[in-house]
Amino acid sequence: MNKFARQSSQTADIQTLPDDIAEELTRLPGEVISVSDAPSLAPPVPLSQDEVRTIVISLMLTMFLAALDQTIVATALPTIGRQFHDVSNLSWVITAYLLASTAVAPVFGTLSDIYGRKAMIIVSLSLFIAGSVLCAIAPSMPMLILARGLQGLGGGGIMPVVQTVISDVVSPRERGQYQAYFSSVWMVGGILGPVIGGVFAEHLHWSMIFWINLPLAAAALALLLPKMAKIPVFHRKRKVDWLGGVLLMASAVDFMLVLTWGGTRFPWLSPTVLSMVGGAVLLAVTFVWHARRTDEPFLPLLLLSGKVAPFALTAGGCGLGAITGLTVQLPLYYESVYHLSASEAGLALIPLAAVSTVGAAVAGRTMARAKHYKRVAIIGTSWAALCALGLTLTTLPLWGLLTLMAAFALGLGTTFPVCVVSLQNSVARPQVGTITGAMNFFRSLMSSFTVAAFAAILLIALGADVPLAGEHHAAVNAIPADDMRHAFRYVFGAATALMTTAALCLIMMEERPLAGPAVPPPVEMAE
Repeated sequence: MNKFARQSSQTADIQTLPDDIAEELTRLPGEVISVSDAPSLAPPVPLSQDEVRTIVISLMLTMFLAALDQTIVATALPTIGRQFHDVSNLSWVITAYLLASTAVAPVFGTLSDIYGRKAMIIVSLSLFIAGSVLCAIAPSMPMLILARGLQGLGGGGIMPVVQTVISDVVSPRERGQYQAYFSSVWMVGGILGPVIGGVFAEHLHWSMIFWINLPLAAAALALLLPKMAKIPVFHRKRKVDWLGGVLLMASAVDFMLVLTWGGTRFPWLSPTVLSMVGGAVLLAVTFVWHARRTDEPFLPLLLLSGKVAPFALTAGGCGLGAITGLTVQLPLYYESVYHLSASEAGLALIPLAAVSTVGAAVAGRTMARAKHYKRVAIIGTSWAALCALGLTLTTLPLWGLLTLMAAFALGLGTTFPVCVVSLQNSVARPQVGTITGAMNFFRSLMSSFTVAAFAAILLIALGADVPLAGEHHAAVNAIPADDMRHAFRYVFGAATALMTTAALCLIMMEERPLAGPAVPPPVEMAE
C-alpha cells in the first residue's frame, strides 16, 4: 500500500471515531495518526467535582514544593557557608537548581506527551525527593551543589507536568481560574521560602529546609496517585528525539551560565563570555537544523509558529521577566532611597508579588464568562505599562510607590492565565505537554535575561561597579539617593517597554474559541 493509500485508510478510520477525538487526531501538524493510536484518546469517564478538587489540591501541594525550594535556601546560605567553610561557591547552591530546572522543563513536557503524565509526575517527584535527601546529608559543598542540581531536575519537571495535568481534567474555558490558583501557590511559596529557611537555619538546622520536602511530597503523591487512573489520557507513544533534547538543554545551560557569570565573574566582553555566547548560538542553530530534518523532533518548530504561540510565549515571557527583574532589584532601591532595612525591603516586595495573583484571578474568572477573553489581558498589560511609565516619570513617597507598584502588579497578573490557556488551546491534546514545557523553558530564559539586563542597566546608569544586592549595606548606603533614583528610572523604563511589548503581542494574538461550559448570553432589559 502506498503512502497516499495508507493515509486515506487512516483518515477513513479516524472518521469513525467520536468527533472530539477525531478532531484531536487530525489537528497534529504535518501528520495523521492511525486508529491504532486512538485507544489512548478514548472518551474518559467524567470526573466528579470532589475528584477534581482532590487532584487540584495535590497538584497545588506539588507545585508548592517547586516554588518553595527556589527561595528557601537563600536565607540559610550564610549558615551553610560557615559549616562547610566555603563562601566562594555559595551562589552555586542556587545556580545549580536554576540551571537544572530550566534545562529540563521542555524535556518533561515532551516526555509527558509520550509516556504519560502519571509516569512523569512520579519521576519528577522521585528526583526531587532523592535530591532533597542528598542535600540534607551532603558532607561537603561540592556534594551539596551536585545534589541541588539533581533536585532541580525534579523541580523543573514539576511545573510543566502539573500545568499539563490541569489541562487534562479541566476544560479550557474553566482552566484560567485554576491557573490563577497555581499563581497564588507560587507567590506564597516565594514569600514563605526565605522566612522558613531563616527560621530553620537559626533555630533548628539548615538541613531541615530539605527534610521538610519529604512529608510534603509524600502527601502530594498519596492524594494524587489514587486519582491518576481516572485522569483522561492523551499521550501518544512515539520515538524520543534524544539528540534534539540534549542540544536544546546544552544551549539553555550555556546561555544561563552567560547570564549568571556575565558582568560578575567575567566582564561581558571577555573572551570567556564571548566564547560561551558563541557556543550557545551554535548549539541553538544546530538544534534548529536537526529539528527541521528529523521526522519526530523533540520540540516541533511548527508548534512555535502560527498566530498564537509566538505572541503568547513573548507576552508571558515579558510579564514574568518584568516581575522577576523588579523583584530582584527593588530591594536595592528601597534600601538606598527610602533607607529601609533588608527585612523591611523584603516586606515591601509583597504588593508586587501578592497583587499579581489578584490580577491572575480576575483574568481567570473573566475567561470563564467572557467570549472575548483576551481583552482583560490587553487592558491589564496596557494598564501595567502606564503604571511603569508613571514610576519612570515621577518621584513618589514610599506609600505612593507601593500603591503604584500594586496597580502595576494587578495589570501584569492578567497576562499569565490568558497566555497559558491560549497556548494549550492552540495545539492538539497529545502536544499540550510539549507546548507547556516549551512555555516554561522560554519563561525561565526570559526571567534570567531580564534580571541580568536590569542589573546591567543599573551599573551603566550609576557609572560605578557597585554591588546589586542587599547584603552589602555599607556600599548600598554609600550610593546617593538621587543617583539611585535617577538610575532606577531606566529600570522602570525597561519594565514599561516589556509590558508594552506584552500588550502588543496580545493584541496581535489570535483569539480562538475555548471549549467548555457555554458563556451565558447577556441579559436583555425589558422595555
